[in-house]
This record gives sequence, C-alpha cells and structure tokens, in this order.
Amino acid sequence: MSKNRIGIVGASGRMGRMLIEAVLKDETAQLAAAFDQSDSAALGRDAAELAGLPPSGVRVRDDVAAGLADCDCLIDFTRPAGTLVHLEHCVTAGVSMVIGTTGFDAAGKARIDEAAKRIPIVFSPNMAVGVNAVFKLLEVAARILNQGYDVEVVEAHHRMKVDAPSGTALRMGEVVADALGRSLQNCAIYGREGHTGERDKETIGFSTVRGGDIVGDHTVMFCGIGERVEISHKSGSRMPYALGSLRAAHFLSGQKQGLFDMQDVLGFRDQKS
Repeated sequence: MSKNRIGIVGASGRMGRMLIEAVLKDETAQLAAAFDQSDSAALGRDAAELAGLPPSGVRVRDDVAAGLADCDCLIDFTRPAGTLVHLEHCVTAGVSMVIGTTGFDAAGKARIDEAAKRIPIVFSPNMAVGVNAVFKLLEVAARILNQGYDVEVVEAHHRMKVDAPSGTALRMGEVVADALGRSLQNCAIYGREGHTGERDKETIGFSTVRGGDIVGDHTVMFCGIGERVEISHKSGSRMPYALGSLRAAHFLSGQKQGLFDMQDVLGFRDQKS
C-alpha cells in the first residue's frame, strides 16, 4: 500500500517540528515536503534535523505552490492569513488539507467552506484526540446539567499565543451552548471587570490566562448550589495535536471533497449521546 504523502507548513516552528517527528515515525505516512517563510533560517536544511532526527532527504523550502506537486495532504498550523493563501494553492493542486490554525474571522471561515466544495478539508480548533473526547463529554454533561448550573470556561496558554479565547475554549462553549439550546454569540461573556452585577444564569463565561510555556489547559465548570462539576483537559506537549492531525490526514485520503472536523475523523458524529 502506498504511503500518504504529507506536506507540513511552518516546519521550523514548535508545532511544525512536532508534526515532522510524527510523520517520520508513522509507517503509513511519508514526509513529502516541508515549508517555511522565505526569510526563515531553516530554508535549505533537512526537515528531520529540525526535529532532532536523522536526515530525511527532505529540504525545507518556501514555494508551497510548487511543492504541493509531491503531496497528497498539507497540514497547516500557521496564521489565518498564511493558511488562506496555502488553501488556495491546495485547491489549485487538488491536495487535501488539515487546518489546525485558529483565529479566523467569518470571512476566513467562509473561504474554507467554499474551498471544501472542491477538496476535502479537516478544520478543527483542536486536533488532539483527548480534547475531542472532552467535546463529546461536554455535550452529555450539558444535557444532564441543564438546570441550576452556571457554566464557565477557563483556558491557559503560553505567552506567545496571539488569539484569545483559544479556538478550543470557544468550541467548548459552542458545544455546551448548542446542547442547552442557546447561541454562544448571544450568551458569551469574555472576562469581567468592575461592578458587573449578578451573574445572568443564561450566560457562558470565558476566562483567559497567558504565561510562560503552558501548552494548553482547558476546564469547563458547571457550577451548581453545593457542588461543582469540572471537565478538564491539560496538554503536556504538542505531540497529541500532531498525532491527531496525522490521523485526520489519513481520514482525508478516502474523501473527494467536503468540510470535516475531528468529530468526523473519530466517528463521533454518528454516535448518539
């Protein structure tokens, strides 16, 4: 059986290096290309060496459009503007795409929706299998704890993260809001300061922490009278995101077009809570 040829954008970044390692250690995948920005010091280097592994023969390059000729799937964890450029290249080349980038505005999400009519895409705020299991648990918990419980989402990330709340935290809020029959857009509260008055029982609160090298911690609290239920996920490294992304890339190998997320990849979509 032929191997799934994977291209990785942002090869010299923390997530890029983790993805390179995951692909090179997967017997069913092949590192076909590695890309970085045109001013990157990593250009021309062996991609495997960036991950501390023996040479792979794949050199880091900056021409994504040309490099996609060698790829079946491109994995992108960069920034929204760059990801959208890479998306257009994938559409032109007929290459599937796994998008782990967060922070897209409505227009950016619309472009991803449109591209999915031509190529298969997995677009998810968090690729970790454990986090996606938490999404499912939150759906069940919200349906059970649907009366008398206030919902708060607390997330913490490293000092370099540029968007807040995290895409994962927002997705957690969406899952809970949907299960409660609410619209997150209408009920979300992002931080509190000063004289806020009593808490509106219909709201879902978000709190954000940024500091140090925290990979990613997320907790959803269902706060009742006399008890509190907490569902948490804590990441000790970026490898779960890389392994989940690779799983998504393999899932796409059997698809012609369409927009999917990790719930589809893991087969949760068809399961009834």
